[in-house]
Amino acid sequence: MEHSLFKKVKAAIDYWYIPLLVGILFVIIGFWSFATPVKAYLTLAFLFSVSFLVSGIFEIIFALSNRKKIDNWGWTLVSGIIGLGVGIVLIANPLVSVTLLPLYVGLAILFRSVMAIFMAFNLKSYSVPDWKNLLGLGILGVLFSFLLLWNPVFAGLSIVYWTAFAFIASGIFYIYFSFKLKRLHDLE
Repeated sequence: MEHSLFKKVKAAIDYWYIPLLVGILFVIIGFWSFATPVKAYLTLAFLFSVSFLVSGIFEIIFALSNRKKIDNWGWTLVSGIIGLGVGIVLIANPLVSVTLLPLYVGLAILFRSVMAIFMAFNLKSYSVPDWKNLLGLGILGVLFSFLLLWNPVFAGLSIVYWTAFAFIASGIFYIYFSFKLKRLHDLE
């Protein structure tokens, strides 16, 4: 009986280069953040605000367009209205967005890093060599995220550097992972 991850990996092998592209993009964003910390922080804060606004609009559209097809569609509508409201408040008050950004980034990095750790252990179950390197990168991401969550005030502008480190670590993970997928692709 094949593991579900292996089935997904087999299906993704033809597209092994997609994680490579994502990894390269993350590394570029990480180095750009080091080079332009103030711009990077303001950009992150703005994108943080806009993401709530846009996701709220899309959730409202989704809920209303599927109200006859989905049970409890009202919850999606309420979630969209809340997201839209939060987005408007954050865009109207950039200082609030700048203040909440370390928490948001810390949680997002924590989620991706935990996913990376689970992927590493799944690769271990298939005897993929060097899975420990992937595990180490995932753990590194968790540590960076805890630093952001532990003391957001301390983070201040240093959030840019921690975000840059996290992007670079995630980018290296995805690049490394893509080469593992390519190796599997070449074996088929």
